[in-house]
Amino acid sequence: MPRVTHNTSALPRISLICVLALPMSALAGVQGDTSGLDNGPVKPIRAQSADRFLSSLGVNTHVDQGYDPKTYIEPLRYLGVRAVRDGIRHIDSDVMIAKATGLRFDITGYGDLDGELDAGRTLAKAGALLALEGPNEPNNFPIHFHGEQGGGQGHSWKAVAAFQSALYQAVQTDPLLKTHPVFGPSETGAETDNVGLQFRTTPKDFAGAAPPDTRYSDDLNVHNYVSGTQGGYSNNQAWSAADPVLNGRWDGLYGNSGRTWLRQYQGYSNAALLLQPRVTTETGWDSISDPGGEAAQAAVLSNTYLAQFKRGWRFTFIYELKDEEGGTGHQGLFAGDRAKPAAVYIHNLTTILADRHPLPQPGELAFSIKTGATTVHDLLLQKSSGEFDLVIWDERKTGQDSISVTFGKPQALMEVFDIAKGVAPQQSLHNVSLANLTLSDHAVIIRIPPPARQ
Repeated sequence: MPRVTHNTSALPRISLICVLALPMSALAGVQGDTSGLDNGPVKPIRAQSADRFLSSLGVNTHVDQGYDPKTYIEPLRYLGVRAVRDGIRHIDSDVMIAKATGLRFDITGYGDLDGELDAGRTLAKAGALLALEGPNEPNNFPIHFHGEQGGGQGHSWKAVAAFQSALYQAVQTDPLLKTHPVFGPSETGAETDNVGLQFRTTPKDFAGAAPPDTRYSDDLNVHNYVSGTQGGYSNNQAWSAADPVLNGRWDGLYGNSGRTWLRQYQGYSNAALLLQPRVTTETGWDSISDPGGEAAQAAVLSNTYLAQFKRGWRFTFIYELKDEEGGTGHQGLFAGDRAKPAAVYIHNLTTILADRHPLPQPGELAFSIKTGATTVHDLLLQKSSGEFDLVIWDERKTGQDSISVTFGKPQALMEVFDIAKGVAPQQSLHNVSLANLTLSDHAVIIRIPPPARQ
């Protein structure tokens, strides 16, 4: 795939991440199939913590490029996401945003190791650091480290590898930083020489241009834009982009850490890819240049958050919070101060699922979903109150699907929410074990009260 210049982030900009703190044990990706979509007998399904899902949601901002940080505070509060991605050049502004919103940052530093470490310490002291990130798309934005260029068109990646290894080692030995994860560089599939950045740690038998057992990161980092490398809009747009082993028209994990897309260097096997801690620090949909306008952007991006979490991504950062000034890009969730439908859908999703307390051991709910559609997906969440929220979303480009949700026993109350229609229940069902729903291109949520309320 010709991705030497990434089609959705080739402008000279870098962004950072703000995320609420979680213990590392709570950040492991969702693995395996916990779906009720078996069209068979009702069976108990283990829920995920609603707080954990909400903590995976992020967005890119441009404080680093000189945008007014105060204009980001209300949009971030409205969205209800818990992460922001930006750069290191205005850390005091990042601290201000974190104090105003409760968000935390992942930072990336243009190959400036000392600058990134200093910025990380400033954020850590303020309780505002999530992670430190490697270079942003070195194929598009080369770095210089110890007098050598890394990345760019046709240049060696040895300096990128040297920087990433030095960053990891420095974080591990720093008292303020060592409890924070290191994210790898993005676009490792563009390596021109096999420096092993497709791995978190190079294998013991690695024979490339870096020593075996070189540790680079805690998490692999990709820019698997949901819009795809060739554009277009199809069924299962978000679900396919999130597939860890798909070698398709999305710039996914396989092409960056399975077999690199530029030179075909071998990385992890498909089985190993499924187990790797991973983050997406950029994904997006342009409401002008991508198909479907603002309506498609709303459906696709809200589905992206759900699909990414269900398929094992620890954090997902949408590019970007606001449209570019000057009309150069329309990937923003906001156009100026106007919340686009995408922002409204995300606001409704996070408001309906709102929970601020981790649930270390979520319970089980017995249910099954009957559908003949391959575009229907589900995610069972539980809040700290004990409530279950069963999120069911369809990724159908056009048309509708009828589904039946059967529960293991009659429920005294079921409330049905629709993220396209607001934050209030659209329907309440009493003393039933069956719910029939019609879905199209976005999520509905069935809420089941905790047993004590039934």
